[in-house]
Amino acid sequence: MVSIFLRSLVYQVLFYLLLVFWMLVAIPTFVMPRRAIINIAGLWARSSIWLLGVVCNVRVDYRGLEKIPKGPLIVASKHQSMWETFALLQFFEQPLFILKRELTWIPLFGWYLVKCGMIAIDRAAGGRSLLAMARRAGEAVRRGRQLIIFPEGTRRPVDAKPDYKTGIAQIYVDCGVSCLPVALNSGLFWPRRTFMRYPGTLVVEFLDPLPPGLSRREFITRVSTVIEDATRPLVETARAEQAQLFGGVPGKAKAET
Repeated sequence: MVSIFLRSLVYQVLFYLLLVFWMLVAIPTFVMPRRAIINIAGLWARSSIWLLGVVCNVRVDYRGLEKIPKGPLIVASKHQSMWETFALLQFFEQPLFILKRELTWIPLFGWYLVKCGMIAIDRAAGGRSLLAMARRAGEAVRRGRQLIIFPEGTRRPVDAKPDYKTGIAQIYVDCGVSCLPVALNSGLFWPRRTFMRYPGTLVVEFLDPLPPGLSRREFITRVSTVIEDATRPLVETARAEQAQLFGGVPGKAKAET
């Protein structure tokens, strides 16, 4: 566990140094088309994941890549960790996120979010802001972007009861495009609210796309069911692997709560 602590600490420092490096490299993209900064973001994601493997011995297994459709799309992902907020970038040509507007105030990093055309919302503004966000997201997706959204709204502990919000269903209906569900087990390797990073095999599984045209109620039922049914075995398998590595799963349960 001492080794894991030290490796995690080293990775945390290197992760942010790498972020600063790529932000500096990306400065010329302010006068270039949006595609340029999106390419840099993909390089940042891949290099951060590579570094995680080298320093913390976290292997990543991507499954179902052949199921990713081209063109406009909604990507509905399980959200257990900060990891997927950057890792999923690399698989889409025009990724789009909905994020809190305070992130856009961060020097350089926030300006890049604006350059990427991300949708910033004021969570304190209530329903009016959410409706405006849904309209902007729908327009962007219909123009060909891939909206990466976390239906539970925020990072959830691995064993938390699912809490899928209805907002994604409205966006899905308004967009009229397919939805790609994503299951993962990242919370066992990159837990929230701690810098600890645990070794093992992190799995991301892209599932069969849901077709457009479902009702809001049917969509929420189907997207939550397929994601949870696929996530459960990924978590169980990873826990079994960690039990072999450590003689029992290390103190992640405390870190996640």
